[in-house]
Amino acid sequence: MTRVFSHPAELKDAQGEHLGYSDWLEIDQNRINLFADATGDHQWIHVDPERAKDGPFGKCIAHGYLTLSLVNLFLPQIIDVQGISMGVNVGCEKIRFPSPVPVGSRVRGSGELVSVEEMKGGIQSVVRVTVEIEGQDKPACVVDTISRYFPA
Repeated sequence: MTRVFSHPAELKDAQGEHLGYSDWLEIDQNRINLFADATGDHQWIHVDPERAKDGPFGKCIAHGYLTLSLVNLFLPQIIDVQGISMGVNVGCEKIRFPSPVPVGSRVRGSGELVSVEEMKGGIQSVVRVTVEIEGQDKPACVVDTISRYFPA
């Protein structure tokens, strides 16, 4: 369920809180292949199921950057800041890939509001998104995302 804030100033009161989870998403071979085509990264551990069977993971795995890119899909499912003229993705900090995502796995995002500060004309927040793999203890990705919200 999406955590809704009716105005960016409300973020200050939620600093340090867990925001919730996105929906689960299955990572299939087609998604991995499309990402490989988009980025030019056709390494066999991602796109060659026959060779990957004998590789270190026993099957194809998603690209780390594919996993990271899904944060863009998960964030709006986790947090919705309303009362803004625009929101801007400022970047990311502390990106880690603790565990690979095998093809056929389901992943979801979990969000924590790490920090909130006033910036000229708006509010900047850092949301730590942890991309979880269903049934595994170690996450696939942990990233601190930085967003700026400008009130309407």
